[in-house]
Amino acid sequence: MIGRLVFAAVALIGLAGAAPLDLAQPISMTAEGLRSAKGRILICVVRSADFFPDCSKDPDKRHLIVATTGNAIPLGNLAPGDYAIAIIHDENGNGKLDTFAGIPREGVGFSRNPVLRFGAPSFRSAEFVVSGAPVRQAIRLKYFL
Repeated sequence: MIGRLVFAAVALIGLAGAAPLDLAQPISMTAEGLRSAKGRILICVVRSADFFPDCSKDPDKRHLIVATTGNAIPLGNLAPGDYAIAIIHDENGNGKLDTFAGIPREGVGFSRNPVLRFGAPSFRSAEFVVSGAPVRQAIRLKYFL
């Protein structure tokens, strides 16, 4: 009996420091493999496959434009759920992804670093879960041209 009480007390103490699963959690990311320090990084965080990777029409998007640094980029707090991130290294600073015959001329990257072949990855292949703990995504940029 005493053993059960001690076990229960230890379990409750351990849970006291845990973050509740329903609270928003901080998220950050790094952009790895930048070709140059020119331009900006365009970041789009979405919860819906309907708006991935182009989040321009997503009413709930989190869209950021940051300087090209190797530092961690805070993206704020996100409510629990499934998300995906798409980033563009906008080297010429024109606010959009430049392409040649449909091939990106600037670097692109996605959360979970899915293999990029022809076209953008699916939401599912870039999807990550926010649930009860801070999240950090290290996103590798890919340059095709």
